[in-house]
Amino acid sequence: MEAIRNIINDYRLTIPDIVFTDIIEIIILAFLIYHVVKWIKNTRAWTLVKGLAVIMLFWFVGVVFQLNVVIWIISNTIDVGIIAILIVFQPELRKALEQLGKKNIVRSILIFDDPKDERFSDHTLNELIRATFEMAKNKTGALMVIEEEIPLNEFESSGINIDSILSSQLLINIFEKNTPLHDGAVIIRGNRIVAATCYLPLSDNIQLSKELGTRHRAGIGISEMTDCLTIIVSEETGKVSIAKEGKLIRNIDGDYLRAKLIDTQKKDIDTKQRLKFWRGRLKNERKVN
Repeated sequence: MEAIRNIINDYRLTIPDIVFTDIIEIIILAFLIYHVVKWIKNTRAWTLVKGLAVIMLFWFVGVVFQLNVVIWIISNTIDVGIIAILIVFQPELRKALEQLGKKNIVRSILIFDDPKDERFSDHTLNELIRATFEMAKNKTGALMVIEEEIPLNEFESSGINIDSILSSQLLINIFEKNTPLHDGAVIIRGNRIVAATCYLPLSDNIQLSKELGTRHRAGIGISEMTDCLTIIVSEETGKVSIAKEGKLIRNIDGDYLRAKLIDTQKKDIDTKQRLKFWRGRLKNERKVN
């Protein structure tokens, strides 16, 4: 306890000089810590973090009460512990970096890939909505993934190549029960259905409802890894849900789905305009030089 009193006596009257850059650093660190903690709480890593917190508590108690054996053990295992943490948290760290790359603040500045030459048309939008709610009325389970800026080639290769113009009749036939293509997900790129029976990663979010089945968890899982919009039709209830950025919105109607699809269309247009703007600036600079 004497060590704690000394720390308090040493620092309680010391007020450091704060400059503008210190405030900026505090804001940035607070933003990062908040989002890291928020992200960790939704993964299995939260249990591991609580275990690390217990170890740090033992270390603090050892420092306060001068428990030399405890301090020696913890101090000599820090180097190995850092490597172990990187190995244990490897899936979560990869997912965090992927989510960071999907942030609009990054995409608005850095555009490495050309946007898709073709976005889905209004006709495709109407056909998609018609098929979705026709299957919902008949309680036909369906999982449709609409590709946006991040390519889904990895998941496309896990299914059967179709590469056909999207139509409501084709979607309904694909997900018809007891047909060869009904199991798995359909990947939609632009106005075309590129593949069916695709396997998707399941979400490991521990806060998801226990009522959700494999189809919903797969829809959420792919939306956590990419920027796609996923449409899910429940086979048990016939309710329609969408997943975006790891969040599931359940029991939506046709108007809500149409609004979300229109937002996806507008996002593609904005990306193209932004790319044209940067290309124009580069051309102008080359002419001047």
